[in-house]
Amino acid sequence: MRLLSISAGKVAPLFGNHHPNYKSVASAIRKKVVSDLEFPAPVEITSLGIKGDEQADLSVHGGIEKAIYVYPAEHYAFWNALLTRETKKPVALQHGAIGENFTVEGLLETEVFVGDRLQIGELEFAVVKLREPCFKFNAAVGYKGASKAMLQSGFSGWYLRVLKTGLLSAGNAITLIPGAREISIAQQNQKLLNNRNQKDLWE
Repeated sequence: MRLLSISAGKVAPLFGNHHPNYKSVASAIRKKVVSDLEFPAPVEITSLGIKGDEQADLSVHGGIEKAIYVYPAEHYAFWNALLTRETKKPVALQHGAIGENFTVEGLLETEVFVGDRLQIGELEFAVVKLREPCFKFNAAVGYKGASKAMLQSGFSGWYLRVLKTGLLSAGNAITLIPGAREISIAQQNQKLLNNRNQKDLWE
């Protein structure tokens, strides 16, 4: 298990044409890699996440409890295939395209539980909850069914709280320290999917 890349972004206009109530909304979902295996630059991690990273709506992203968004690199093949099929043009997403801060390898939603800790380099993090996708994700990847596909696939990723701050570079190994292990990210995802299906809560 290792950290493949670290990404950050600034708040900017995001166009969601499929969402008629929003001609342009602010978002920082479009992240750019600031440290990867080729250029493992050290990045400062504070209690609020990556220094310089922004969030447009702190009610749903960011803050102490959602400081870092983690996404498994293994899921990129799924998104590239889905978006290529649905948009009728070749798609090859780069790390950060899902809106994540940490792109990781060797750790999936089925293996991560709320309350687990992740040791990455000298830093330590706590697993808080899954990422709940919204229409901004649909707009970012150019497909109005993306949020639904994220929940149906179970490829949601998860949020971390920062327990120990400092400098971090891509390439560091990840050590998972189990917590109470009462509910996994995959199980949280399934509960949310069931709830949305029952209430027909799809954008």
